[in-house]
Amino acid sequence: MEIGKKIRELRVRKGLTQEELADRAELSKGFISQLERDLTSPSIATLLDILQCLGTTVNDFFNEAAEEQIVFGKNDYFEKQDGELKNKVQWIIPNAQKNEMEPILLTLEPGGSTYPDNPHEGEEFGYVLSGAVTITLGSRTCRAKKGESFYFTADTKHYITSKQGAVLLWVSSPPSF
Repeated sequence: MEIGKKIRELRVRKGLTQEELADRAELSKGFISQLERDLTSPSIATLLDILQCLGTTVNDFFNEAAEEQIVFGKNDYFEKQDGELKNKVQWIIPNAQKNEMEPILLTLEPGGSTYPDNPHEGEEFGYVLSGAVTITLGSRTCRAKKGESFYFTADTKHYITSKQGAVLLWVSSPPSF
């Protein structure tokens, strides 16, 4: 961690000059200048004084939370193929189980299907990117083709099949895949 750079950012954010910070912390302007350029290191007591003058705590100062990843690519995906059911599931958001929803990319080969899912809490949404699918919800069946979407409450046994093959974006909330 570049302590000096971080102190400078806090000082500038507070609208203070080096001289004003030095006066408040009872230090010299030259020391603050050297500190901000990482040419010197403060003692713990001096650092605590500076941080107090900048209106922050040691915990907040050193807490470097990793930036949350927003965009994901193929290298981030996790893939599972099921030769028996003739499908491929790609989890396109890693560790989505911890989120409110879980999107997957589902590819069904001709004659492919998903494993029948027992009733559970939540809702499911799908958008057919290519081909056509049959959605079975208990004793009811519905068809959706390329460019169409589906949405249902997952309170009955459900699964998806495709006679000619299909690719779809499928989202479950809360995560259940």
